[in-house]
Amino acid sequence: MQKILGFILLAAGIGIILYSLFSSYLIFTGTNDAPELFLVAKEESVGSSFSVGSLEDLQNQLPDLLGQQLEGFLPAGSIAQMLNFAVWSMFASLLLFGGSLIAGIGVKLVK
Repeated sequence: MQKILGFILLAAGIGIILYSLFSSYLIFTGTNDAPELFLVAKEESVGSSFSVGSLEDLQNQLPDLLGQQLEGFLPAGSIAQMLNFAVWSMFASLLLFGGSLIAGIGVKLVK
């Protein structure tokens, strides 16, 4: 009975490890999307109208101008995508660690 439970735990641990590796492969090759924990709020731009006026108008236009310049430098969804990949990597490493522990317990029970 102990050996059967050991083989079941060994198979479950190897299955968890293979699942996490295959899911990571699919996510990082772009076949599947990473789980979205960080979402990007999509804003519609009204247009890039810059008018010279009073100092108060310039202060109101400054955030829009900075946003347009940063959007050209760094795409809007890239930070959220990097954070989603980082979260998936942490979760996959937990799956790998847990699967290796489960498989290790199974090996000990088989011996």
